[in-house]
Amino acid sequence: MQKKLDLVLVCPIWPLKEFENRSDFFKSRKGKEALRQGNVPGYHLLNKCNFDSFNKDYLVVDFRSVYSVPFDFIVDLAKKKGKRLRLLPPYREHLSQAFARFFIRVGLPVDIPQFDR
Repeated sequence: MQKKLDLVLVCPIWPLKEFENRSDFFKSRKGKEALRQGNVPGYHLLNKCNFDSFNKDYLVVDFRSVYSVPFDFIVDLAKKKGKRLRLLPPYREHLSQAFARFFIRVGLPVDIPQFDR
């Protein structure tokens, strides 16, 4: 393993059932559908997993809370955990793209007004 990094960005993940408690919107079908379609900036929905030894419900990745963690800490944690779920391509790239879309959002001070016709 090449150690080229000192820090790694991490963000929390929430089981969808817990995440629903943050807002009534996410309890609704409309809120869940907005998450599924990627229309809620700052959050990304991961599909449930039904592998024999890794049963997980839907998970929500929270890009609004990003932390820097020492690379060595992550390596040690991975060794202690042993077998763990990992995202494979293209799901890993889809998650990365969702993070990039959130991270690079630019808010304009004055928006272009809507067209009347």
